[in-house]
Amino acid sequence: MTGPGNGGGPPPYRGEDPPPYAGFPTEASQRIYDSRWCGLRRDIIRLDSGALQDYHVFEVPEAVVVVPVLEDGSLLLVWQYRHPHGETHWEMPAGRMHPGESPVDAAHRELSEESGHEATDLELLQSFYPINGISDHLAHAFVARGCRRVGDLRLDPAEKLEVHVFRPEQARELLLAGAIRDGFTALALHAWLARSE
Repeated sequence: MTGPGNGGGPPPYRGEDPPPYAGFPTEASQRIYDSRWCGLRRDIIRLDSGALQDYHVFEVPEAVVVVPVLEDGSLLLVWQYRHPHGETHWEMPAGRMHPGESPVDAAHRELSEESGHEATDLELLQSFYPINGISDHLAHAFVARGCRRVGDLRLDPAEKLEVHVFRPEQARELLLAGAIRDGFTALALHAWLARSE
């Protein structure tokens, strides 16, 4: 087998994944922080060499992101402020799942709360780990078809956003220009556009 470090280039992909690696045993785990929003734990893992190493894991509930497609084929994006970096940018409705809530129910709820719309059809595009180097946080991307306005936005006190309508080609231009900086939105929009071609 050839690969980096043994004199050859990477092997070609042959349609099947290689076998998964064995995990690192966790020798100890300590709770560092907990809230209803997130948690942080410190694991002590044993490396293949036998040495011990700290590994900090950020815990966040599962989340959803929704690509809202109106009956005429246009899309909804929200112009949203985000406190962690202090910027306002384009996103699609998204949020964490509530305890006991299914991804489908969470997608319907977030679509309604952040856009005032409901969908006639909801399809899972893909599930993904957005920050898997530091977290097991899992997110689910949906496309919501046949969206129509049914009410007002229902925002949390710390949310600032407004809803805008985009033609698909406008959204694609934003994506390809690097103007969509929210990872959830970029991945979900790319997945939907790829399926729509």
